Amino acid sequence: MNSNNNNNNNNNINSGNRNVDYETVIGLEVHVELSTESKLFCSCSAKFGADANENVCPACSGMPGMPPIINKKAIELAIAAAIVTNSEITPIISFDKKNYFYPDLPAGYQITQWFAPICKNGWIKIETAEPDKKTKRITLKQIHIEEDAGKLIHDPRSYSSLVDFNRTSVPLVEIVSNPDFRAADEVVAYLEELRSLLSFAGVSDCKMQEGSMRCDINISVRKVGSPVLGTRAEIKNMNSLKAIARAIEYESRRHITALETGCETLVQETRRWDDDSGMSFSMREKEEAADYRYFPNPELMPIHISEQWIESVRAKLPELASERFERMTKQLGLPMHDSKVITGSLNLSRIFDETLTRFNKPKEVANWIMGDLLSITKAAGKSDDEIEIDCEKLATVIRLVDDKTISRATGKKLLVKVFEEGIDPEAYVTDNSLGMVSDEGFLEKTIHDVLAANEKTVKEYRQGSTKVFGFLVGQVMRKTAGKADPRSVNELLAKLLEEQ
Repeated sequence: MNSNNNNNNNNNINSGNRNVDYETVIGLEVHVELSTESKLFCSCSAKFGADANENVCPACSGMPGMPPIINKKAIELAIAAAIVTNSEITPIISFDKKNYFYPDLPAGYQITQWFAPICKNGWIKIETAEPDKKTKRITLKQIHIEEDAGKLIHDPRSYSSLVDFNRTSVPLVEIVSNPDFRAADEVVAYLEELRSLLSFAGVSDCKMQEGSMRCDINISVRKVGSPVLGTRAEIKNMNSLKAIARAIEYESRRHITALETGCETLVQETRRWDDDSGMSFSMREKEEAADYRYFPNPELMPIHISEQWIESVRAKLPELASERFERMTKQLGLPMHDSKVITGSLNLSRIFDETLTRFNKPKEVANWIMGDLLSITKAAGKSDDEIEIDCEKLATVIRLVDDKTISRATGKKLLVKVFEEGIDPEAYVTDNSLGMVSDEGFLEKTIHDVLAANEKTVKEYRQGSTKVFGFLVGQVMRKTAGKADPRSVNELLAKLLEEQ
């Protein structure tokens, strides 16, 4: 499609409203890198974060004469993915060559599964967010194992592209859904549920910001009630839920505008998403399966997936998100909302469990994590998966507030210090004299001083203006530098106001 034509119609697209006569049809291809130490067909490290081209050998860089050797752990993680997505596991799997040329594919082909993938016919139940809350079953066409490609790094200053082959041959599974989605909120709910299932099962860390979970969106529109699918566009390599939702909304409007106005001719193509401009741009015409010339890889023998092997993988699965949710609600007595927030992230669940072993009050721990810790994390520009905090110190902060050693306000400030600097909470409280004042004699004298300095306000209170009570509490807290026990202040102030 002509990119100039695309640009000329952007104002029309962005200003238009979705036509209720059309429905959007979406299918997803989600690429999830597996949590293995080494790559799929060699012993190079598969870990993220190495210097460019540090984890490369003749095998994964496509040198001739280097036969692939399958990573058994990758097969087992793919079996785990099949189990948690309710999929039918294929008894005998095989690997094939997918042929295409691109600079990040050094061998000129990708080893994948076409004829006998690891599993088919799975499903995942999703629940969309409020206010349009609904549940839906999303069906999966298949899950297959394949090696990842390298990464192109574009340098706009030199108008050149560099290739990092560290990611080449990192094992991943591609999870292919059927076109069951009708809106962006369903896609987001599906990706959140998929991330939860796979991360809790140990299949992948699913860190979208590191590229270990990426999504290709296949989208078309059609008249409501029509059984015929529209012309499909694929948006490649999306790795942000917010960007995915924006891309779906934009592309849906683009298709509807094209059908309604004839401003452009829709063609089956691959597009890229530019998050800065909020628009998609044509990359190339969409390939068909025949273009890849799939054929069985003669260097890799078929693999038999026995029932015994499947059951051994099932037995080793850690506590899944659904199981943890049930434990938190039924055994620990947490509200469903609290349990859902915490089990929405493997890292949050780990922090909750580790903190709970040190301070055994589930609701208090949940409140601090959901309120204060997540607020601090958001302010730091980090995701839930990126939270790093010493759970022993977090538990100490909660305990200091709970036993009234410090006030809640001081506890919040203390937690920021723990998060940012890793301080010792107890030592910091002692060194900075942050302990809460609850001595009744001292508080009574302080309150008398406040009442004497605010006679007009006291008179208003006694004449029935109870709203000034909060002002007087604030004056006492100010005079004690926020160290007074708020409950003691409220009780003693009320008592003294009634006596005089």
